[in-house]
Amino acid sequence: MDPLPRPADLVPGTPGDLSARALWREGSLAERGWLSGGWLATIAACVLLGLATVREGWSGIPVDLGGANAFLTFYPPLPLCLWWTLCFGWRWGAVPAWLATFVLALDAGLSTAWSALFACANPLGLAVLALGYRAVGAPRGLRSLSAWLFFVPLCFVAAVFSSSGALIWNFSHDLPAHRQLPIWQGWWLGAFLQSVLFGGPLMALTWPRLSRWIAARPALFTPPPSGRRAMGLGLLFAIVLAVQGYGLVSLGLGSLQLRSALGGHDWAKLDEASRAMLSTAWVFFWVFTLIVLFVAQFGYQALSRWLRSTEALVTQLARVNAELEQRSRTDGLTGLANRMATEEGLRALLRTVRRYRTPSALLMLDIDHFKQVNDRHGHAAGDAVIRSLAEVLKASSRDVDLPGRFGGEEFVIGLAHTDLPGARRFAERLRERIAATTVAIEAKDGGASSITYTVSIGVTVLRENDAGVEDAMRRADAAMYRAKEGGRNRVEVLDAEPAATGKP
Repeated sequence: MDPLPRPADLVPGTPGDLSARALWREGSLAERGWLSGGWLATIAACVLLGLATVREGWSGIPVDLGGANAFLTFYPPLPLCLWWTLCFGWRWGAVPAWLATFVLALDAGLSTAWSALFACANPLGLAVLALGYRAVGAPRGLRSLSAWLFFVPLCFVAAVFSSSGALIWNFSHDLPAHRQLPIWQGWWLGAFLQSVLFGGPLMALTWPRLSRWIAARPALFTPPPSGRRAMGLGLLFAIVLAVQGYGLVSLGLGSLQLRSALGGHDWAKLDEASRAMLSTAWVFFWVFTLIVLFVAQFGYQALSRWLRSTEALVTQLARVNAELEQRSRTDGLTGLANRMATEEGLRALLRTVRRYRTPSALLMLDIDHFKQVNDRHGHAAGDAVIRSLAEVLKASSRDVDLPGRFGGEEFVIGLAHTDLPGARRFAERLRERIAATTVAIEAKDGGASSITYTVSIGVTVLRENDAGVEDAMRRADAAMYRAKEGGRNRVEVLDAEPAATGKP
């Protein structure tokens, strides 16, 4: 019997990460070529595109978003790193993201230490993205509205975390107040829009085919992650932290710019700072709306997952309980009803006899000289004989009949809607069929052999005035031993209560 799975295992989630070691050891030459080559090419492209971002001035570009002025940074490496993260795991996206940012920081004049710290910003955002998909197990193909409703707000949370690099940039360059907001807002807004507008369609186009390859090559991936509840709580904490951090930094940088303009009595800068503060407030409104939608979608996903997990667990429990119930009522060697189930079935048959006054009969069978079979041929041969007899009983019985193993080499059959003459005829046919059965066994010298066997059968009927099935069992048992005393391989019928005699 299979063990009960953990609830987290009942609902399929995202696969694990692509293992570089497994790829090298078990991947084909083509798989190693296109994955390793594609990853190295991505690193080179990210480094070059990152340098272009600085040298071409793609940072803090002012844009008009429906009447609100905002700033946008165009950073092409991000969608590429996002794709590697969601498809193959966080490490595969974090390495190119870190290297690209590290190189551009060095090129911009930052020290090695500041560059190394600055380069951790985008991997941090990608980690939040990876955590979200691991915690919820949402589809990554982005072919449905619910998938996009999860992806879009999660991209915002990831963008806010990655924008910590803008704060490092501002601090390391000691930028004035009026230049800090464009850098920070451009970072998170650019990261968010590029993830949604470029990374999302890229996932939608490539994931269906890629997912089929992943399903066909599970050996190349680590096991699916466990502990989804802890990851889900971690994701909620990250969302709350991102919203609070976003609000604090947005209002802080905006008010800093406003106070700087007021302190210098520069009315031109004051007008510019006021507009920036107003734009920041509107952006914050839409961001907060987006977060509300995300939390609602996340809650729906979590509830749906919990319901599916609970339903699967209940189904599994019902299956296991049914299997346990079946095993508790089934003889392990023969597959027939065991003694407990047989007695329950006979009691139900006796109730039917009393209620509807329909005849029913009871047969008790015992294998003749069974001890000699075990002594001469071994217990394996004895088990083979018992299984053979069980198969004959199954094949000879109707659906309404009740064949069962009563213990050892003794078997019973309850025959519904059968009177005493009919039961005797059935017993004679059964005895002849058993005597003609050959059982293949393994001889003690290891060769193939076969044996035959016979049974002694006692027959009686269930009576309305029987105190219980025990009365009918005593009659059938007495008739069976009478058959043994008469020479075995016989059928004996007993309708009256047996006399108190000893058994041979």
